[in-house]
Amino acid sequence: MISQPETPSRGWSRRSFLATSALATAGTALTACSGSDGSSGTAAKPVSSASMAAALKKPTEITFWTWIDLKKQVAMFEAKYPNIKVKVVNAGQSADEYKKLRTVLKAGTGAPDVVQIGLDTLSAFVITKDLLDLAPYGAGGLKDDFVDWTWKQVSVGDKVYAIPQDTGPMGMLYRKDVFDHYGLSVPKTWEEFAAQGRKLHSATSGIAMTNLPDNDAPNWLGLAWQAGARPFKVNGSNVTIGVNSSKMKQLADFWTPLVQQGIVSADPDFNNDWYAGLTKGTYATWVTAGWAPLFLQGAAAKSSGKWRVAPIPQWSDGAAVSGNWGGSTNAVTAQTKHPEAAAAFAMFINHDKKSSLSMATDLSLFPPLRSTLSDPAYVGHESTFFGGQKVNQLFSQYSETVSADFQWSPFNDYVTNSYNPTVGTALTRKKSLSDALDGWQESLTSYARKQGFKVTG
Repeated sequence: MISQPETPSRGWSRRSFLATSALATAGTALTACSGSDGSSGTAAKPVSSASMAAALKKPTEITFWTWIDLKKQVAMFEAKYPNIKVKVVNAGQSADEYKKLRTVLKAGTGAPDVVQIGLDTLSAFVITKDLLDLAPYGAGGLKDDFVDWTWKQVSVGDKVYAIPQDTGPMGMLYRKDVFDHYGLSVPKTWEEFAAQGRKLHSATSGIAMTNLPDNDAPNWLGLAWQAGARPFKVNGSNVTIGVNSSKMKQLADFWTPLVQQGIVSADPDFNNDWYAGLTKGTYATWVTAGWAPLFLQGAAAKSSGKWRVAPIPQWSDGAAVSGNWGGSTNAVTAQTKHPEAAAAFAMFINHDKKSSLSMATDLSLFPPLRSTLSDPAYVGHESTFFGGQKVNQLFSQYSETVSADFQWSPFNDYVTNSYNPTVGTALTRKKSLSDALDGWQESLTSYARKQGFKVTG
């Protein structure tokens, strides 16, 4: 029997920032939760439009758990459906929320109707059958309105387990003032990135080419995604774990000497020292995600005008491939007593053009909805912080290059929690990351087997 994964103590700091300042594959990753053919039984009968309309006219209150301040978007929904009231509850940042969610789901009482769940954690709740299939309520008809890879993150065949809310396609932010002063060129490949890093290091030891944080597994997995590594393959209770695969070790062998030689730092991120480093120019680049530009404007406001945006360096010359770091969804729990209202809310808040645009512009959530990604109000903005670049337009282009075949494990919270004492410690101590991946592999394999998974790899 598969056990509920344990919950780590650490949430994602970016999400904490977003909450206080206002944060499967795809298909095959969720397929793993329901069977090798991507199905989990006969498809549910569609709910008629008449039944949906009747339900949405009935006085109803639904509960929505989220760690983001979405009062404005909730108000938009309530204005359209005045008989539906939404009670918004901040149940804690990601990991804390998940722990509470598992508790109420197990108890069979107190579960929210709608809940925010990270893209990387969604499969953990699908495998335990705790989420409602939204397809019978009309969610399947939204597919073409979202970027392809983001929709595959939440669907299995004709089943839809959540609606994408925000994502994190990766690119590179760099300090133009640093590049100009030291005669650096913007690297198009990782080989060029390392060469420019060595050039910078030979001129000064006070500036790192970038920072590879020792406390941020999602960042590392985003880099792995972009490199073509696929550390997890899941089919029901069968899990292949390959965090020390040849592709993952290629990634490790690239970064190890850069960290050991001091070309790249390994400072923990999302703390005061790191924010100060971004402001002062301690890091020449930040290899990051689509939510970062707006985040940076708040975290390092005094560095305005010094930054620029470029594509993430490529492993093959001439390629255009990105990874993803971060993102979340809105799902409806299987225990909801108001499935029509809950499904309508999850769809509206993320699919309505005004709601999506508001989340993107007001809350710095990078959108998965195509209409927002092409809206002049979003992509047409020229950022003075980035020297007049249309930053959102650039990251919208990067989003189209994210591969759709990346799978998450159904115990990603433990994956994240076990990163720090293995890979994170190796970064801190400037040890071999390849050896650390072996330790991570061993830890994950042991944990998965204890949870009842059949593990290979």
